[in-house]
Amino acid sequence: MTDSGAGGSGDKKDTEPLEPPSPRAPSDGPAPGAESPTREYAFPAGTAPAAAASDIDGVRFDDGAGVGLLSGVRAPTVPDVPSPISARYLFPTEKYRGEWRRHWVHLMPWYIIGTLSTFIMGLASGMLTKWESQSRDTALTVTVVVWLLILGFVGWKILDWYMDRFILTNKRIMLIQGVITRSVAMMPLGRVTDMKYSQSPMGRMLNYGEFIIESAGQDQALRNVPHLPNPNELYLQMCEEMYEPEAVDEREAEPEEDLIPEEPVRKDADV
Repeated sequence: MTDSGAGGSGDKKDTEPLEPPSPRAPSDGPAPGAESPTREYAFPAGTAPAAAASDIDGVRFDDGAGVGLLSGVRAPTVPDVPSPISARYLFPTEKYRGEWRRHWVHLMPWYIIGTLSTFIMGLASGMLTKWESQSRDTALTVTVVVWLLILGFVGWKILDWYMDRFILTNKRIMLIQGVITRSVAMMPLGRVTDMKYSQSPMGRMLNYGEFIIESAGQDQALRNVPHLPNPNELYLQMCEEMYEPEAVDEREAEPEEDLIPEEPVRKDADV
């Protein structure tokens, strides 16, 4: 008796079980379609390939997990040593953490006064030159002298801004003001009971803020410090200095490791 196939054919066919395909042997040559074999690099045992410089740019790495409030956050850029303006007010046993000038917006009113005085002086000089009178030269001289006095006062304010410093150490915060008459206000970090900063819409756009510092005393010379740059980073740095000084000392003492090897070790293809 013949078996009919799926297509209705009556021919008898012998079927055999299919054998699984044999596994393909690994080949040392390049894959089909590849132009050239890829290069292999061997890294020292127990190490992983280093990240690219562009991937780690702007990130601060710490070996300790969760050390301090600034873990993984880039602190504001400050000089390693105090400037001559502030070095005279630091004693040898305290550790310098940084100093900052007020934001340039602190000088905005004086910029406006200098610009307006220049515009008014030019307008008044043009009108005086057309004035037919014997006192014209005197009036023109007075106008120029007043304008120079205003510019001199604006320059004095710019110099005063340059000399002002807000200083942070491991023991205290200081505010230095004045050019000829110098004023130095100081508050120990241990006496700070509350600290906050506020930013106006303009401050958020230009990255400055006002610090409000509370202490146990009634009369405080450092209660309001306006126009400080990078307020968020400065706030975190001051909080870490008050609550986790050991973490700051440990981070400052640890040398930075080179995360990118100079040259990877090339593996010989024949080995």
